Amino acid sequence: MSSEDLERYETEIELQLYREYRDVLPLFAYVVETERRFYLANGVEVHTENEGGQPYFRVELTDAWVWDMYRPARFVGNVRVLTFKDVNIEELTSPNP
Repeated sequence: MSSEDLERYETEIELQLYREYRDVLPLFAYVVETERRFYLANGVEVHTENEGGQPYFRVELTDAWVWDMYRPARFVGNVRVLTFKDVNIEELTSPNP
């Protein structure tokens, strides 16, 4: 497989992932972004922890979808993320009918 074939394959996978994201977005209440991943979720809890003077975040998501092109199943019942970086959470609003 040439580098062009690999690049073309990865581009197609990313396009499929974007289309899936666009289709499932209305099913979720929150968008959550961490340093490593992007999630959609219906339940979000963020806990600030401190161990040895080093603060970090423990993020618990329920009924989630993970933006990861290498993951065969992106729907996940529960996710727990530990991060020392910022966590961005946006509550999605339903469009007015």
